[in-house]
Amino acid sequence: MAKKQVHVMDTSFRDGFQSVFGARVFTKDFLPAVAAAKEAGIRHFEAGGGARFQSLYFYCNEDAFKMMDDFRATVGPNVELQTLARGINVVALDSQSSDIIDLHAKMFKKHGITTIRNFDALNDVNNLIYSGQCITNAGLKHEVTITMMELPPGCEGAHTAEFYTKTLKDILDAGIPFTSICYKDASGTAVPSKVYETIKQARKMVPASTHICFHTHETAGISVLAYKAALDAGCDGISTAMAPVSGGTSQPDIITMWHALRGSDYELEGIDINKILVAEDVFKDCMKDYFVPPEAIAVESYIAFAPMPGGALTANTQMMRDNNILDRYLEVSRAMGETVKRGGFGTSVTPVSQFYFQQAFNNVMFGPWKKIAEGYGKMVLGYFGKTPTAPDPEIVKIASEQLKLEPTTRHPLEINDADPKKGIAASKKMLEDAKLPVTDENIFIAASCGDKGISFLKGEAKSNVRKISKDKPAASEKKEGGSYTVTVNNQPYTISIKDNKAVVNGKSYDVDVKEASADTAKAAPASSGATVEVKSPLPGAVMKVLCNSGDAVKEGQPIFIIEAMKMETKICSPKNGTVSSINVAIGAQIQTGQTMATIS
Repeated sequence: MAKKQVHVMDTSFRDGFQSVFGARVFTKDFLPAVAAAKEAGIRHFEAGGGARFQSLYFYCNEDAFKMMDDFRATVGPNVELQTLARGINVVALDSQSSDIIDLHAKMFKKHGITTIRNFDALNDVNNLIYSGQCITNAGLKHEVTITMMELPPGCEGAHTAEFYTKTLKDILDAGIPFTSICYKDASGTAVPSKVYETIKQARKMVPASTHICFHTHETAGISVLAYKAALDAGCDGISTAMAPVSGGTSQPDIITMWHALRGSDYELEGIDINKILVAEDVFKDCMKDYFVPPEAIAVESYIAFAPMPGGALTANTQMMRDNNILDRYLEVSRAMGETVKRGGFGTSVTPVSQFYFQQAFNNVMFGPWKKIAEGYGKMVLGYFGKTPTAPDPEIVKIASEQLKLEPTTRHPLEINDADPKKGIAASKKMLEDAKLPVTDENIFIAASCGDKGISFLKGEAKSNVRKISKDKPAASEKKEGGSYTVTVNNQPYTISIKDNKAVVNGKSYDVDVKEASADTAKAAPASSGATVEVKSPLPGAVMKVLCNSGDAVKEGQPIFIIEAMKMETKICSPKNGTVSSINVAIGAQIQTGQTMATIS
């Protein structure tokens, strides 16, 4: 009797990169591994989308569209290339307008993609109707997706087999066009018995020819068991990765899955396992210079209590590592359970997983519910669609008061289409104001990446990819011409100061430089009732300086915006007064308690 052929998608170069490296990988470094994987029999790759879109502009100083073109050129015309989209968010953390959602599908089709796996983190089917139609209209295959996870112990009301079956029924009743169905468990927490029952029920609801696939992570240590349960229930395809980005926070290794199915009624379709061994060796060599965080290659048992997707887990720990607060990770992770319980049970997958973690981070750093993260607050208020269950009314009230937004039941597309700051027209204006070419690609980059996308297009972006330094740099190295190279967190900064001008990595800032003396040191006023220091409440990077020395400011007026954990946090003046000094520049990395300005 012939064995059932299990279709395999290789996720190494999208989900694997996101789960292990926070999606920060240069294209030229991994293309040889893509070629080797194709030679080994892989005919279906996850080739972009998700965090592998924004990250190229934010951290790699690369164009994601060119990356997709290069990927297609490497594998040839007949290999299936798939990307990940977040429903009406497409490849951004924030939801988009109708015209940008349509443009997303057209641009990805233009740049070599054949299939888009499309999900909504809230499992709000209304968010899949228009996005799915745009994908289909563009001539792409639409893999409609239901997102899964296990709720923290003590929670109930969603994320059961019956809940997922109702979501599929709603998809079918809405008439959303699709070519395949995916059940996506980004945190790897859905228990195998539930996976089995969910897919078994789905198989009864759709024609026998319908392709059903299941996607999970090894984070909780149960991925192979969950895949076997899915196959026994009638699943057709699974996602696997290759070392060095397999296992741990990523998908199980393709060799591990091949081995797990030996002697069973299943075998991986079209795979030459000996060539896979070679491909993994090529891939390991390609990635040998990249820093692998230890948490990326480990099973995390606590994930059952705080479901965190692999891609978000390592991205967050790396950001905390960069800001020297990694020792707070377990504390934040434990606080995340409450944000899930009180937030309406949206699936812990991007962007909701980031909302959960950001709110847990704020609860730890500022005090419980003292500062509502914008994304989390907008989610519980209804601005991303309907959550699976009603959020805690107390949290809704707090979010409404802090964000100055009323709860809504309006469709997010209706809200976004009426927002003058969103859409093609708004993106065109951003490009025109920056004197940049107005192309479809640039419009989409501006819409999905905002100011950081504009910085990339202007040639002002910097690379921030974590590679292993071969030579340990000195803390400060003098160069000719009075300049210095200062290395902070493995990031070199070339600094020179002359005539009250500081040039940092080519950007000029006005500074007031004076020789210190005993007299001036004594004369420097301490913080008192007359002069107040504005200190950062958390570590991060200075995004914007909203005032100048000498400006009059009012109590509560924003004077800085810093970025931390993918959040923008406003730093406001603590009093009415005059800005005496600005102590930090745009781009500076700051620490908790650091003085950013003084107000007198």
